[in-house]
Amino acid sequence: MTELPVKTILPRLRQALEEHHAAILTAQPGAGKTTVIPLALRSEPWLKGNKIIMLEPRRLAARSAAAYMARTLGESAGGTVGYRVRMDTRVSEMTKVEVVTEGVLTRMLQHDPALEGVGLVIFDEYHERNLHADLGLALTRQCQEVLRPDLKILVMSATLDAEPLSRLLNGAPILESPGRTYPVETVYAPKRPEEELEQAMARTIQEAMRAYEGDVLAFLPGIREIRRTERELGQLGLPGHIRVAAIYGTMPLDQQDEAIRPSAVSERKIVLATSIAESSLTIEGISIVVDSGLQREPSFSARTGMSRLITVRISKASAVQRQGRAGRLRPGVGYRLWSAEEQAALPEFSRPEIQAADLVPLALELAAWGAKTPSELQWLDQPPAAAYEQAVQLLELLGCIDYRGITEHGRRVHELGIHPRLGHMLLESRKLGLEEPASRLAALLQERDLFRASLGTDLRLRMDILEEQASGNLVRSSDIPDREALERLIRESRHWLNTVTADSPRRTAGGRGSDDCGILLAFAYPDRIGQSRGGGKFLLSSGRGAFLPGQELMSGAAYVVVAEADDQGSDGRIRLAAPLTEQELYSHHRSLMKEEELVYWDQSRRGVRAEKKLKVGAVTLKELPYERPSYELVAAALLEGIRRQGIQLLPWSKQSRQLQERMIFMHQHLPEWPDASDQGLLDTLEEWLLPYLSNQRSAADLQRLHIQDLLLGLLSWEQRQQLDQEAPTHVQVPSGSRIPVDYSRPDAPTLAVRLQELFGMRETPRLGLGSVPVLLHLLSPAQRPVQVTSDLESFWEHAYFEVKKDLKGRYPKHYWPDNPLEAMPTRRVKPRS
Repeated sequence: MTELPVKTILPRLRQALEEHHAAILTAQPGAGKTTVIPLALRSEPWLKGNKIIMLEPRRLAARSAAAYMARTLGESAGGTVGYRVRMDTRVSEMTKVEVVTEGVLTRMLQHDPALEGVGLVIFDEYHERNLHADLGLALTRQCQEVLRPDLKILVMSATLDAEPLSRLLNGAPILESPGRTYPVETVYAPKRPEEELEQAMARTIQEAMRAYEGDVLAFLPGIREIRRTERELGQLGLPGHIRVAAIYGTMPLDQQDEAIRPSAVSERKIVLATSIAESSLTIEGISIVVDSGLQREPSFSARTGMSRLITVRISKASAVQRQGRAGRLRPGVGYRLWSAEEQAALPEFSRPEIQAADLVPLALELAAWGAKTPSELQWLDQPPAAAYEQAVQLLELLGCIDYRGITEHGRRVHELGIHPRLGHMLLESRKLGLEEPASRLAALLQERDLFRASLGTDLRLRMDILEEQASGNLVRSSDIPDREALERLIRESRHWLNTVTADSPRRTAGGRGSDDCGILLAFAYPDRIGQSRGGGKFLLSSGRGAFLPGQELMSGAAYVVVAEADDQGSDGRIRLAAPLTEQELYSHHRSLMKEEELVYWDQSRRGVRAEKKLKVGAVTLKELPYERPSYELVAAALLEGIRRQGIQLLPWSKQSRQLQERMIFMHQHLPEWPDASDQGLLDTLEEWLLPYLSNQRSAADLQRLHIQDLLLGLLSWEQRQQLDQEAPTHVQVPSGSRIPVDYSRPDAPTLAVRLQELFGMRETPRLGLGSVPVLLHLLSPAQRPVQVTSDLESFWEHAYFEVKKDLKGRYPKHYWPDNPLEAMPTRRVKPRS
């Protein structure tokens, strides 16, 4: 311990924690912070005899760190140093340093918000920014501020942007420890264009082992790539003294322990690992790291409500962490399967999980904590609003929360410590005596799918294999690609069965458990009940489309429940599902059904249509006639139909259109007048049309309305009088004729009149309080325009004589005086004597 670089920072760290409520320690890989710091601080006076809780992101790292610290004290785990991980606990009354995984800390805080007996909480490898780390820090901060001002917080990381974290912790001091103990050489070895990833990894591992001494740690994105690389290495014909081991999160703990154990003296080891080996874990003998530069991370789509694992490039910070594994105990080398140019383009840090994960578990944790919204806590990154709102809606659908907060059912789901979807399913299964198949289904859905390559999408086939294996009937090896993983699933299912039946007698519904798979799955995924659209395509209750990738037994099912689908394209590809019959849906999921009363405008029928629909989300189960919809609903649908098809749906006459145009003219010049334009009338249908609707339900019924009367209803008595005066329907001209005014152009109302009828009229008629001259269309005896003017006086003085000359030649019998202002107007060929 004394040789590790982090020891030099201990005096400053002790002082920082004595003087402040929190501190941040950044230390490069190999500095020893995980195993040195907790032991060095366990007897500090400010702890007041309380213990230290240290969080590790992964179970393997937590157990390994606890075991190492215990050995340095000459003890075994469970004494001064202990650990708590899922389904494995070693602590005692002597324990002063307790290493836990981050989900365990959340549980501890939920059961004891004051964290009595704890003096310091250490968040190790915080740079990984998983969801439980952010949640644990937010809850611990509130505990510190509200209940435990004496509680200390220490955040440790090798690669971290510390300034934002310091601000979150009210200016916590930032301490930096020296770098790794031994130098690590970097070798850029990009994958060849013709190679698959696994081929390039196997080749590079072989080249590295020829060039350098020591064991190899190779980073791959997932289990599939680990298995393929293992096969590629086998085809290369490795010498007998080279052993290949694997490390990934779902491996049995004893196999994980075996993988990190030192090699024998005459042996060399290749460890193929996911990002589980990226931090907090020293694998003895490793001096070579081969990095694919890839990792799996969850990606949640708020658009579809579905999560999926995607393969992404790692960040620069992760590349440093991975390479640092080679310099823990001796000088090393790090091979990177990308170029120096690609290295420069990598993001600085990995995306925090809180920005890309399914937030349903987080929302339930906050509800159990008593927080109405995430804003009640302090976060380094706030949960995305859309994803969080979707999580809340699902919890409401599952009955876990309501407007008051967490429900009693929600508390029982929360206590199970499983995803709320599966917790709700487990509790509901008790009502039907389906605890055993529900426990198997929960185990299957919690872990990666072992059977994707061999069993298609049908969850029932997986349930059958699990049931047969659990009952002692050995299943063909060809159906089980990973028998150890299958045994782990069986252990998991037994755990959930014991948990869910702990306080009630166990019952069984009889028959094969897979028969009820669809019923149970619908409890967990009420938003993914799919109705057939034919051809293996389904409409989900969430409104999302989904399809089966090939012809399966389920392709012809009327209903399915989708446990997993991707987020590609307009319809998601179903990966895991089970069929559900209509009878099962009605018998067991009636609470999901809502009766929707629909009154709407049917454009094809040009009328209002009323119907009732029994629905599960977006899926319609039944359609029934809606016999007596309310007047208000019918009228609203009728108005919507008019808006959609236009104001011309109403029974317009020539007179009503002229009235509308006159009102538009007045509105243009007197803005206080109502807007009678088509758009103005559409915008105010509720004001002028709705009061006159009674039994109308179609365009034909609307023909009974008198639009002219309705428009006049918009005007006061004074406005009606003013309308007749300032926008009259006709203007009387000197001949005595009453000529209709055309208001189709509100800026220039038009009067089309024979020129001879205007003899003696000097000025142009004016409308709109005298502000608008009429546009005169002067006509020949044959009613053809010969001149357009809005200045009649000027016309008589100038243009008339040219017009007269032309008209006199064409109409010689007509009266064409030399002085039109003194001549007698006439509607005839010549005026009467």
